[in-house]
Amino acid sequence: MAPIVHLDTHAVVLLYARGATAVSAGARKVLEDSGGLVVSPMVRLEMQYLHEIGRLSVTPLSLLDYLIGVLPLSVCDQSFEHVVRSAEQEQWTRDPFDRLIVAAARRANAPLLSRDQHISQHYSQAFW
Repeated sequence: MAPIVHLDTHAVVLLYARGATAVSAGARKVLEDSGGLVVSPMVRLEMQYLHEIGRLSVTPLSLLDYLIGVLPLSVCDQSFEHVVRSAEQEQWTRDPFDRLIVAAARRANAPLLSRDQHISQHYSQAFW
């Protein structure tokens, strides 16, 4: 069975803004062959922060509703308590969003579409 692929915040915003051309041909293939796509609820919260400071013009809910309509995308339903427990082990960053997004992917033993080099250095299943 094909793996579920997690998406980080930057990936979600780029997929919304530019569609599949936002990622490499290799990444597109992984996404197409996946068993579905998921985002951590932290992605939505981080997008809300970006919206509030004017770096994201559309609301996170509108953006996610659109992507859920065109991609096999859903919101990760892992227990927040369990994700936080895992995030406590992600001591390579002080960014709470990155810690929780990576923790959710790691708990699921899932690939994570992320452009962030810092994440790639610390999570072997990160790709772009």
